[in-house]
Amino acid sequence: MTRFLFCVLTLALLANADVARQRVEGAERDGGSTQQSIQGVWQTVEITITGPPARTITVREPRPNLTIITARHYSRLEDQSEKPRAILADPAKASADELRAVWGPFVGEAGTYELTGDNLLTMRPIVSKNPAVMGPGVFITYSLKRDGDTMWVTQQRNQNGPFANPFTVKVVRIE
Repeated sequence: MTRFLFCVLTLALLANADVARQRVEGAERDGGSTQQSIQGVWQTVEITITGPPARTITVREPRPNLTIITARHYSRLEDQSEKPRAILADPAKASADELRAVWGPFVGEAGTYELTGDNLLTMRPIVSKNPAVMGPGVFITYSLKRDGDTMWVTQQRNQNGPFANPFTVKVVRIE
């Protein structure tokens, strides 16, 4: 019986040591910080907009967005329309207004990011559907608040200065 308890205790200690090792390795990957990693696959569930017209949008199901964050890079695809987008019968014959209604709310962007110890996330787009938000010197900084697999990301500033009416995005980790 004593040998059995010793084996169980040893296995438990090894498991705890492995969890601690994974946390340290994760912290080293995140630049030495002991903060919870933001790496993973995230989906937006809520957007809070300040300024006129202030409102909170609960993202419809199924959630038409995906953000993937690796050790140094991110990629995000979003359908920011508040209702399902129409399907164009023939895009070659669609009017400019029809094209804007279908493709305007779609966001595609990928780039690099930095996470600093004061919970600031700075993203630098390398490629984007909107060419005005990519290239040398372009960035956007967000403040972060995390609770387990939920994160709130609030706009702070970009290369042009602070945001007058920042919005907050609530995301949940799905992987």
